[in-house]
Amino acid sequence: MKSLYDHAGGHEAIHRFVDVFYASVLADPVLQPLFGAGRPEHVAHLTAFDAETFGGPTEFTETTGFAGLIAAHRGLKITEPQRQRFVELYLLAADTVGLPDDAPFREALRSHVEFGSRVAMQNSHAETDDQLHPLREVPIWRWPGEE
Repeated sequence: MKSLYDHAGGHEAIHRFVDVFYASVLADPVLQPLFGAGRPEHVAHLTAFDAETFGGPTEFTETTGFAGLIAAHRGLKITEPQRQRFVELYLLAADTVGLPDDAPFREALRSHVEFGSRVAMQNSHAETDDQLHPLREVPIWRWPGEE
């Protein structure tokens, strides 16, 4: 079965999606306090993360690593309204750039961002390592119902 990465259109499509999403986050009054003025490398990091998560190249793990992702979220104190807005803008960006809109792909996309945003929110409130979410590697997302 074709990976979510390939179905989305590969690296170029995911990069375009993340670029639009990140611009919307930086312009959003609810999320901007978490991201500040942004960081130039953030689009590349998130592109690599999403690509790997969807079954593409393992560049994120090889270059950035999951520990860096955990560290980036610690102390942010992400609120539930911020998490929900993040999910909303993520899915809106998928529409904006024309990622596939078939129900199985969109369900995978939604479950991916819902899960990831919950992990980030938990890690953002962790005051000790024991309070961190137990996930320590990039999760590989599959089609709904696929194991």
